[in-house]
Amino acid sequence: MELEIELHDLASAVEAILMVADQPLSLVALAASLDRPVAQVRTVLNYLREEYDGGAVARQRGFELRETGGGFRLYVRENFDWAVRHFLENDNPTKLSQAALETLAVIAYKQPISRGQVASIRAVNVDSVVRTLLSRGLITELYTDSESGAIHYGTSPLLLEKLGINSLDELPLISPFLPDAMSDFNVEL
Repeated sequence: MELEIELHDLASAVEAILMVADQPLSLVALAASLDRPVAQVRTVLNYLREEYDGGAVARQRGFELRETGGGFRLYVRENFDWAVRHFLENDNPTKLSQAALETLAVIAYKQPISRGQVASIRAVNVDSVVRTLLSRGLITELYTDSESGAIHYGTSPLLLEKLGINSLDELPLISPFLPDAMSDFNVEL
């Protein structure tokens, strides 16, 4: 009985990791991160896959566990692509976070720009924010630098449409919003 509870806890831990992973995770990486034997993690992955697929008594989930790209990752089940597409296109009225707005502004004014350059300007990790902007179609991948391999981003036509402008030339000048370099100095003569 104790082993069964332990395996259920391990299954929950594997699920939690898979939910936040943005790329396929290898069996070895999962086992190492949980400090568990590879065989035990493989058993848990097989159990989860069967559970998600409907198993003996459970319903089939809207997502599935796939082994792809040298690892495991959760994906939307193909027959529910329509629901996700509908949600993303029509039923996602959420506003952009402050972090997303700041990242979008950096990309709009400095494009083409890499994720690393945006992170350097904002002084924070922007990986999840860039993924959000990409998934909403507000930015797009322009090209990959042949030397560094960095993907460079720019704004999309959808952003122009949402802003109600025809080109980036219509964006307001940013200089009036920047602090004056001398404003913090009181010079007495």
